[in-house]
Amino acid sequence: MSSHGSPIPMSSRPCGPLSGTAEVPGDKSISHRSLILGAMAVGETTITGLLEGQDVLDTAKAMRAFGAEVIDHGGGSYSVHGVGVGGFAEPENVIDCGNSGTGVRLLMGAMATSPISVTFTGDASLNSRPMARVTDPLALFGTQSVGRAGGRLPMTLVGAAEPVPVRYTVPVPSAQVKSAVLLAGLNAPGKTVVIEAEATRDHTERMLAGFGAEITVEDTDEGRVITLTGQPELKPQHIDVPRDPSSAAFPVCAALIVPGSDVLVPGIGLNPTRAGLFTTLREMGSDLTYENERTEGGEPVADLRAKFSPNLHGIEVPSERTASMIDEYPVLSVVAACATGDTVMRGVKELRVKESDRIEAMASGLRANGIEVEDGPDWWIVKGLGHGNIPGGATCQSHLDHRIAMSFLILGMVAQQPVQVDDGGPIATSFPIFEPLMASLGAQIERLPA
Repeated sequence: MSSHGSPIPMSSRPCGPLSGTAEVPGDKSISHRSLILGAMAVGETTITGLLEGQDVLDTAKAMRAFGAEVIDHGGGSYSVHGVGVGGFAEPENVIDCGNSGTGVRLLMGAMATSPISVTFTGDASLNSRPMARVTDPLALFGTQSVGRAGGRLPMTLVGAAEPVPVRYTVPVPSAQVKSAVLLAGLNAPGKTVVIEAEATRDHTERMLAGFGAEITVEDTDEGRVITLTGQPELKPQHIDVPRDPSSAAFPVCAALIVPGSDVLVPGIGLNPTRAGLFTTLREMGSDLTYENERTEGGEPVADLRAKFSPNLHGIEVPSERTASMIDEYPVLSVVAACATGDTVMRGVKELRVKESDRIEAMASGLRANGIEVEDGPDWWIVKGLGHGNIPGGATCQSHLDHRIAMSFLILGMVAQQPVQVDDGGPIATSFPIFEPLMASLGAQIERLPA
């Protein structure tokens, strides 16, 4: 089942060269944080370029339930009238976060130090994902939580009435956990400190500073130490959301493997904590260039030009790059299948607790389409067949995971036989214009009778 309706089977078949401009949607990570920080500021925050996927729309709905006024002006333009740090009202109903792990974990952090009780739920995929990694550090502030066995949703959080600041070392690289602790620290007195051994996407730190919070980041022998002074008055901002590098990954990777392709993907955020995929693709021998490099809203941005690259070769992806491309491994594995030699991916255990077990989901589907894959608890190896040698012809399970569905649809563009996915419905959670955008470039993707 799709997260928001009946299954939508889809098929992708070999196509001619992809060409044109791919205007991908706004960055999902920044869109979530724009709404949440806007709701915690005093005054009106304006946002342009907001990603209007279901995940982000669920966060906007949650902000309304917490008492903020969120107004949709059309075309990705929104305004948020905030209630201030510590000003959240107790929602009247359960907060449904749909498919969004980012949304629910950031929302938990944002409300954890306010004296309110909130019950969170989601779709079948989200309700199977572990939440203890967030609720454990939030308990240090004084927050209480009660959920299903294994720390899973539905779950009720009771915010700390008298929160205390914490010092927390993140046990595994996770921007969601780090961000939840920092958002909770906003309404705690004193200084909240988060330490991460490996840098993860830093949108929360950048945006907190932009909203006027007192926050410092220092690289030490302990790791990356982030110190936030609590109980600030956040100042409203204008946020122009850059385009999402995780969404850009799909037209970029498709162009690299479809013969004759030349695709421009403009305005892509190239924050170093997010751009690991593009570095990896270049190391594999791709014809991928950055044009018109610039800075917008404190974030590095460029236009990406991707051209067919017939001589891709497998590499070992450095494990320290994992956090900067964790969501892109599924589509990277498709590119790896078209390369020659082995592509080795290590230190990727986080993939097993995303919207699905992404290693198992991709390995199973790739094998069904004639590609050899080896995998273990935190590693996998795709044995590339080289350009034009992928049999295809299989139906792959998406497991309610948008990135799995899109990755296999990209695979179908270069396989000898069409590739199907059992349910493309979840694609709407992050990339609602995926189908028409890919069609405009020349892809042959169609919906099938259910």
